Amino acid sequence: MAPAERALRAAVLALTLCAQAAFGFSVPAGQQESTCDANGSVYFVGEWYFLDSDHCTQCECTTGGSACSRTECTSLPAACIHVSHYPTDCCPRCEKIGCEYRGVVYELEQNFQPSECEQCTCDSDGIARCLVADCAPPPCVNPVYQPGKCCPECRDGPNCYVDASRDRVIPAGEPVWVDSCTKCRCHDGQDAGYWEGNRLATCSRLKNCTPEASSSKKN
Repeated sequence: MAPAERALRAAVLALTLCAQAAFGFSVPAGQQESTCDANGSVYFVGEWYFLDSDHCTQCECTTGGSACSRTECTSLPAACIHVSHYPTDCCPRCEKIGCEYRGVVYELEQNFQPSECEQCTCDSDGIARCLVADCAPPPCVNPVYQPGKCCPECRDGPNCYVDASRDRVIPAGEPVWVDSCTKCRCHDGQDAGYWEGNRLATCSRLKNCTPEASSSKKN
């Protein structure tokens, strides 16, 4: 407290005591004085003050001394992403509302795309909610991912493996003679259950046929 304010309080106290003496007032035996010393200052009965050592503790000067209680801070908003603690404040302050998603901060109601397959929104409750694209199985065994695109693409068109060895790929559509005795066909859009795990061709072999090493047969 400033010296001038202390002097003023002391003067008021002196006048109070003089008035009590002039009118015959007296402090009952055992009753404490009508001031409280705290924070290096003098407070009168009925005055409220915060402790300099703890800005969360508020006190009232009473005839029985200082009666203090500590302030309980309210919970910060769930969407608070930046909190500040000021020396003169009891409770922390929320300086910014938004969403944090994978280490990146977004504003409320902001739409963002953290990856090619995700579309997200920072909702008003501070939670980022995302929709993830559900890519259909590509109709080929060698799909490629293009930059900036979510789902893989079949650069060479629909195809499949000839057999379980997976060492040969044939295009989908018309049947293909894989040797002089064997004709195979990939499943395509005309088949029921198209590409539901059908990565192998359906093949038929001519009876009593011996494959010729150097010849192939067309449709």
